[in-house]
Parts: sequence; C-alpha cells; structure tokens
Amino acid sequence: MDCYTANWKPLGDSAFYRKYELYSMDWDLKEELRDCLVAAAPYGGPIALLRNPWRKEKAASLRPVLEIYSASGVPLASLLWKSGPVVSLGWSAEEELLCVQEDGAVLVYGLHGDFRRHFSMGNEVLQNRVLDARIFHTEFGSGVAILTGAHRFTLSANVGDLKLRRMSEVPGLQSAPSCWTTLCQDRVAHILLAVGPDLYLLDHATCSMVTPPGLAPGVSSFLQMAVSFTYRHLALFTDTGYIWMGTASLKEKLCEFNCNIRAPPKQMVWCTRPRSKEKAVVVAWERRLMVVGDAPESIQYKQLTIQVLLDRLVLRRLYPLAIQICEYLRLPEVQGVSRILAHWACYKVQQKDVSDEDVARAINQKLGDTPGVSYSDIAARAYGCGRTELAIKLLEYEPRSGEQVPLLLKMKRSKLALNKAIESGDTDLVFTVLLHLKNELNRGDFFMTLRNQPMALSLYRQFCKHQELETLKDLYNQDDNHQELGSFHIRASYAAEERIEGRVAALQTAADAFYKAKNEFAAKATEDQMRLLRLQRRLEDELGGRFLDLSLHDTVTTLILGGHNKRAEQLARDFRIPDKRLWWLKLTALAELEDWEELEKFSKSKKSPIGYLPFVEICMKQHNKYEAKKYASRVGPEQKVKALLLVGDVAQAADVAIEHRNEAELSLVLSHCTGATDGATADKIQRARAQAQKK
Repeated sequence: MDCYTANWKPLGDSAFYRKYELYSMDWDLKEELRDCLVAAAPYGGPIALLRNPWRKEKAASLRPVLEIYSASGVPLASLLWKSGPVVSLGWSAEEELLCVQEDGAVLVYGLHGDFRRHFSMGNEVLQNRVLDARIFHTEFGSGVAILTGAHRFTLSANVGDLKLRRMSEVPGLQSAPSCWTTLCQDRVAHILLAVGPDLYLLDHATCSMVTPPGLAPGVSSFLQMAVSFTYRHLALFTDTGYIWMGTASLKEKLCEFNCNIRAPPKQMVWCTRPRSKEKAVVVAWERRLMVVGDAPESIQYKQLTIQVLLDRLVLRRLYPLAIQICEYLRLPEVQGVSRILAHWACYKVQQKDVSDEDVARAINQKLGDTPGVSYSDIAARAYGCGRTELAIKLLEYEPRSGEQVPLLLKMKRSKLALNKAIESGDTDLVFTVLLHLKNELNRGDFFMTLRNQPMALSLYRQFCKHQELETLKDLYNQDDNHQELGSFHIRASYAAEERIEGRVAALQTAADAFYKAKNEFAAKATEDQMRLLRLQRRLEDELGGRFLDLSLHDTVTTLILGGHNKRAEQLARDFRIPDKRLWWLKLTALAELEDWEELEKFSKSKKSPIGYLPFVEICMKQHNKYEAKKYASRVGPEQKVKALLLVGDVAQAADVAIEHRNEAELSLVLSHCTGATDGATADKIQRARAQAQKK
C-alpha cells in the first residue's frame, strides 16, 4: 500500500499541507449591501443577510428576506421574515444566527435557516424598545448586549445559560451615546461608551469615567470605537480625525494617527498584519479604506545604524559587547542576540586545535534553542572548513529536517540524509533524496537501500506508478510480490493494450501472478473477465453493436434490450448470475423497452423469485397503471396493501388492511386518503379501528 502522506507538502518547520480546490466563489447578490443587515460568522463561517429591513422607501407590504450563504457565496437558506423588526444580526460561536428584534426578543436560527429557539432580553427592554445591539464572544460563550430607548444597557455574557445583567446608569445621559462597544476584563463583561468628549466604563455595579492616555487635545466627541477579538486592544476615532490605539484597559497608548478625515467611518475593525504579529486597525469610509498600524518606536543614527554597528563589533569578535548593546536596546532576538551568537559559532568551528566533540558541545551549550539560530548554517561553515564530522554533529542539533538533508547530500552522506528525511515525514524531502540516490547508486544497490526503508520504498513505488511503470514491475519482481504484480498487469491490460488479444494476454499473466500469491479469488475473477472479453468480442462480431468493456450485468441488459433473450439467459447460466438478479435485470430492461406483452409472458414463465411487487413498481415508474394493475392482484398478502396503493386503489387497499387487522397498514392507507373522494374510505377505516378497540 502506498504511503498516504505522499501528496502532503511542508508548511514552515513543523506543519504540512495538501492543496486541492474545494470550491469556487458563487456570489450572485441582486441588491446592494446597504439595503441589508449583514452578519459574518467568525473563522470563515456563514454569512447572513436580511434584505430590505424596514426601510421607509420600501413598500409596507414587502416582507424582508433572511438569506444565509457560505463564505464562498453558496446559498444555504432563504426565508421570508414573518416576525418583528430586527435591529441587529450576529453569529454565536456555535454558528447559530441571533436575530435581535426591536421588542427585545432574540430569535435563534441554524445556518440552514431552521428555527431553533427564542428568548427575551427582559421586560425593561420590551417596554423601552431596542435602539442598538451587539453580539460578542467571550471565554464563557456568545453574548448579547442591548441599548434601550431609555439609554440603559442590558446584557447576557452567555446566551446558552441566559442570565440578564442590567448595567449601571450614566449620570445625566439624555441621548444615545455617539458610539459604544463591549469589553471583557478580568472575566467580566463591560460596556464602554462615549458621550461627547467623555468615555464611561460600565459594569452591573459601577459607572467609571476613563481617559485614554496621551490623547491629542481638542477632542469634543468620539465617533467610532473598535475592540480587538481578544479584547486586548482598543481603537478610538475622534472628531478631530485622529485614531488613538492602545490597550483595552486604557492604561497604555500604542500610537496615534491623524488620518485627516473628520467624517465618521462606516466601519472600524482590528486585524493582524500578514507575516508579523503587529496589530493594525482597518478603517472604512464610503469610498476609502485605510490600514493603521501600531508603529513601534525606533532609534535613528545619522551616519551609523545599529545593524552596521553590531556588524562591526562582530567583525572585531567583540561578541560580549555586541550582546550587551542588543540587550540594552531591547532588540528582538532574531535581529540582535541570536545573530551575534550565530556569528560566534561560525568563528568557533574554525578553531582546529579543539576537537569536534568539544566544539559541538560548546556551541550547543551556548546557543541551545535560541530563536533565529540555524545550526545548518553553522554546520555548512564547518564543512567549508574541512570539518565534515563536526558538521554532522552540529546537524544533530538542527530541528528542521529540511535544513539538514541538503547539506548531508552535499557531504555525500546520502543514506544518513534518507534517514533524516524519513524521520521528518516530509514526502517532498524523501523524494529529493531518493532521486539523488538513484543517480548516485547502481540499480541493484539502490533497490537494496529501498528494501531496508519501507516508507521510502512505498513513496518510490507511487512515483513509479506515474513516471516509470517498468521500474515498478522490476521492484515487485525483486520482492517476489506476486499480489502487486497481478494488480500491475490488470492495470496494464487496460492502460497499454488496445487489442483484445494483448489485453487477454496481460490478464492471463495477472491471473498466474494471483495464483502464485495464493489469491484464488482474484485469479478466478481475472479468468472470468478474460472469458467475458472473448464473449463480448464474439457478440460484437455476430450481433453488431457495442459490448466490449461492458460489465457482466450491462452485457445481459444490452442483450435483452436487443431482443436476444435466449443469449442473455445462456450468459447468465455461464456466469452463474443468481436467479433473483437475472429477474431484476430482465424486468428493468423489458419495462424500459415498454414491451409489456413480453413482460407479461416473462412473469408467467415460472413463479417469480422476487415476487410481483417489483413488477408493480417498475410499471408505475414507467407511468403505466394499466399494466401495473395486472400484477397488483398477484402480489402476496404481506405486500398487497402497498401494491394497491401504488396503483391508486385506496378503497381496495383499505378492505385488505381491515381484513388483515394490521394497524400499520391501516395507518398507511389512511395517509393516502385525500379530499372528499376518499372520505368514505377514511370513515370506514376509523370504524374498523373503533370496533377493534371494543374487542
């Protein structure tokens, strides 16, 4: 069996991936998004749109439509909204859609539009109505926060275990805040809101005024705010056009940026910049998008940058001083200390008066697993200095196999490279080594090397299946693997041979291999296939038409459809097709031909081994109730009711069910009674049930 990791590729140092197309983007929106409430689930989940939600310019009779799509635009559900006006939509962590209505009711739907449940945010919310709402996520679950018409907040931190909390009141608040959001601090959900130039932090017991540190002067109002997904960072947009970014605790400022736009943005959210851990805020206006990052402080030198300074210290082998400067300036390890230690190690391998063991031990004790240090680079320097054994010892400390193997191959240590590649599980790396070994060793030695490495052998077999079929056959022959040889000749008989004689010869070789492998079933099946191929060629010569490469069942069916019933029956006997299967094949074929006379003769040729209900079903499938009724009368008692219902004889089906006194059959007939036409039959069944209950 071939290795199942063969189509995986490396991603970074410790992960692997395989790539194949899952789906294409299928969006086909008919209306603009400004006409919709939109909610996208976290982690690339479904997207919900509530179209035309109670806009004044829309007709009052036009109901909104709730639509749910996958992230790629595939429609998942669409339903008319028949409940009250919706203020906000949002998805829970369990991918349930929460629809917050104006009356404080929250309706919960599944991602396929199935209604799950509903709950209320309390009487106070019902009385004062909902002005605004937020769905948020915490370590406890998914929560809902409500701003009421009385300018009070109510929230539940976990809708799965609903506990409503009324937040503290902001003194003197007479209008809705200019912006607000939810925060989660110390395992407690809070509300942060802006009223003019002031910010307030609310919980269920207190209302505290807070001030962002380092905020530029002149702010008279906060127009927008955004909290990061982890609740660690906060961004504020002011009416002066500044964006303040800092910690959500409002104790530390990260940066402040003047975007020179005073209009409030449509949306503002946090993100992480690709290939870095730097946080950034994306701000969107009607026709503009801006990304603002928390730029770290930097130290500039007029003539000498810090990197140049460190390089000069390293060149002078002043490693301790260079490290002290890095630590004083708090440079990232990769840019500072790690780089200095790597330079020191490359110098260390040049000390030829010290043994390989001592040098390797000293380097490992000093470097350990310091981030950013590549032992393979140090080993390459050792190899360049003529110290191959030292290089091999240093490579033992290199955690990334992808860095070990190329150097081992360069040092002519191919078998060790193969072991390292196999240990890594990186199939691309194993293939690289195998192709190198194939060119380096003679054919016999290469095959012997593979025999001692099962994973490598499996991967190479898979390579040969696509690239070198003859080599694959040689591998199977060397291992006396007759089972795989048989399978090889089976595939070859259809892939390479077009002539029937060549195909049969290849199948005979496969059958011989299966006998050697003591797989008698596979051998007999192969011989049957050879016999079928010869017969199909003879049928084509004698009858015309296409028979070659049809399955046994399709061959029988084709003969019946062509009117060659005796040949079909002979073929069934030759290949021992069970009687029940042959009757099904013949029944289906004759019905497809609509040869009802021949079908009736066939049904009377002997007692049907499959019964007569299939005759009724096949006739009805061909929309021939007249023929179906012929067989309904011949159906056995246990299937009589079903047959009569299939042909539409509800009344007679009821009589049979009553005669059988079978409750299941009575219920089945009753389910088929429709309208006034079957009213008498339904009454008859009910009377029979009543009489049975009296007894």
